[in-house]
Amino acid sequence: MEFDTILLDLDHESRVATVTLNRPETLNAFNRTMCHEMRDSWQLIKADENINAVVLRAAGDRAFSAGLDVKSSYGQPDIVWNHEDPGELLSPKWQKMWKPVVCAVQGMCTAGALYFLNESDVVICSSEATFFDSHVSAGLVSALEPIGLMRRIGLGDTLRMALMGNDERVGADTALRIGLVTEVVPRGELWARAHEIAVLIAAKPPTATQGTVKAIWESLDKPYRAAMDQGLIYTRLGNPIGKAELTERDIPKHPPRIR
Repeated sequence: MEFDTILLDLDHESRVATVTLNRPETLNAFNRTMCHEMRDSWQLIKADENINAVVLRAAGDRAFSAGLDVKSSYGQPDIVWNHEDPGELLSPKWQKMWKPVVCAVQGMCTAGALYFLNESDVVICSSEATFFDSHVSAGLVSALEPIGLMRRIGLGDTLRMALMGNDERVGADTALRIGLVTEVVPRGELWARAHEIAVLIAAKPPTATQGTVKAIWESLDKPYRAAMDQGLIYTRLGNPIGKAELTERDIPKHPPRIR
């Protein structure tokens, strides 16, 4: 498919899809078109049995994404009860796409862009990346993004980001310390490192990786014991299939990287 706001590459040799936010002239802010194209890309990736993992990245050097494009009308229905959360369209998990997503962040990442981080499985960033939530500085309630963010970095750091607004930028080192990202690399190595991680994940049996993603994310909506009971069911369903998917090619031929 041809897209206007994103680029989609399906590499069947590496079994990795690459989604690139491609509106650098607007700091990769998302409009309604991008939201619908992201939804369509998740569905295409989900349906492609030759793709096992995804890299999510953004064009340009200034920003990963500035969130919602405030200069273009998103266009909600007149009836308030029919309003939609753009994050549902941006989200692989809302689309029931359980293939692991590796997100690579450079430059500025703010406001609605946190949706992308909240819904990714592995997040890495370049050394100059900065993260902040601009909502309250613009007089807007910050609710949706922090709810997702709190599951990644905890209550205290989430509240600090949400309430400080534009007055505090979380740098790469702090993002690593609080768990917002899991690795910091030089800007020139960011895309290659994200692809490397995705390739290593994609080489593993897809039943195992997708079942792991599904089990862990769905556990967040359940009490501990209920989550453990459901997880046990998933191991019974998925493990025999995953074991059958193992081939000689899947056995690592190199030592694991120590982080």
